[in-house]
Amino acid sequence: MIDTSRRWLRRNQTNFAVGVGVLGAGYVAGQYVLSKIAETRQRMNEDRVAKENLRRRFQQNQEDCTITVLALLPTATENVLDVLPVERITQDLQQKKAERLGRSAATLDNSSAIPSSGPSSVTDDDGRSLASFQTESYLHASQMVASTPIPGEAGPSRPTKSKAQLWNELKITSVTRAFTLLYTLSLLTLFTRIQLNLLGRRNYLASVVSMASHSPQDPTISLENLDDDNVEQSYGNDFETNRKFLTFSWWLLHRGWRDVLQKVEVAVKAVFGPLNPREDLPLEKFSALVLEVRREVEGATAEERRSHKWLPYLLPPREQEELVLRESGMLKSPSKSQTVTIPSPPATPAAESPRSSFSSASLRRLLDETADLIDSPPFTQIFTLLLDTTFSHLTDREIRTEAYRLPDPSSMPRVQEVPDLDSSLAKAKLAAILAVVTKQAHAIGNGVPNTYAQAIENVKELEAFAAVIYSSHFEFEALGDARSEQLTTEPPMREKVWSEKQGAGMIGAATGVFEGVWGKVTGS
Repeated sequence: MIDTSRRWLRRNQTNFAVGVGVLGAGYVAGQYVLSKIAETRQRMNEDRVAKENLRRRFQQNQEDCTITVLALLPTATENVLDVLPVERITQDLQQKKAERLGRSAATLDNSSAIPSSGPSSVTDDDGRSLASFQTESYLHASQMVASTPIPGEAGPSRPTKSKAQLWNELKITSVTRAFTLLYTLSLLTLFTRIQLNLLGRRNYLASVVSMASHSPQDPTISLENLDDDNVEQSYGNDFETNRKFLTFSWWLLHRGWRDVLQKVEVAVKAVFGPLNPREDLPLEKFSALVLEVRREVEGATAEERRSHKWLPYLLPPREQEELVLRESGMLKSPSKSQTVTIPSPPATPAAESPRSSFSSASLRRLLDETADLIDSPPFTQIFTLLLDTTFSHLTDREIRTEAYRLPDPSSMPRVQEVPDLDSSLAKAKLAAILAVVTKQAHAIGNGVPNTYAQAIENVKELEAFAAVIYSSHFEFEALGDARSEQLTTEPPMREKVWSEKQGAGMIGAATGVFEGVWGKVTGS
């Protein structure tokens, strides 16, 4: 029995060896497949978490942009209100009306003649127009102080103007002020989006590089709360560079808006100058006048709008960059010989601190990229969309409901069997429209809540533009040190993305780039 078993084992030992080998290979292959599946599952989970983290960071960044715009806008608004004192002109008109009524009363007391009905109707029209200004507009604090005489002190002598001159000045000033604030709000929104998304991109890259520089087995590594752990992070946490970069919004708030005002004022005088304040205007005609002003300011054709440069309104010339830093308080004294002029990329002297030289080069790179974005065609496209939204909110909602007494189109039913004939037949005096425009100037600059800023937030292309800025050009943030070798570099993405998106396609292109950021940075 034993010999038989031995002989059987000898005859089948080859089969046994092959079987054991097959079972061993199958076990090894199975374990390998299971490990790959687990690795793939873990990678997918990490990618999902990273994308959610990126999206959360991006959304928080956009909320910060909105808060920043609402915090900075009152500065420009106060400057515009000081230069264009509509309420002071209204007070002059009311004073002339009071003087005219006083003279009329004295004449009636000394004469028994019956007054004609013509001048009375004219006086009534003026009274109603001025009453609308008195109820619809506000009085700025600085204008109230300037217009209130101090007892025992002679007020500043102003040239006497006729009633027609005052009405013409009121017409031009009120429209110019509201339109200037709309342009300033749109420019400030776009400029703030560019600034904070560029810095947000740098901070995100800093957190990614920080995570990649640690061991994968370290369970404490995550993308959360890494931005403030090390102030000396080279990519995004250079606090002084970030402060200096954000300071450049000073140019628009204190200088750029003046250039906008001059350009708008010329267009308003050309379009609204010939109109009489007592003239009845249909809503369609007023909308056409507003569009004509925009054509004068932005350009009549698409090519003219693309060729118009908004960079001088948002950033100073290179020789005045030091002035911006000084006026904004970033420089203590202009007499100090510190290297504040932001140098171009050439190498710094050996005696200079490596940290300060990098800070200046980093600031220079941020300013140059900001200028490139402002001069790009998508900037003009998004800027036009923002102006379309804000001017439509002013004309088709506020003026339509308050001056023409028509229903708000957003509250009307979407399907109407009978066309709305009232909107085409309704008319309003230009003086009544100017009263609403004067009121809306304060709503644009100081409104709480600011419905114009809310309307801008609903422009989807603005978020797509911000997403492209946030997710592109990562390779230009690398500094050439050992950590930058972990990043995968590609040809510059910005020009490629700009050329691919037109109109509504921008959202899809931006979303695809945005969701692919994690793979681009990690190389996975």
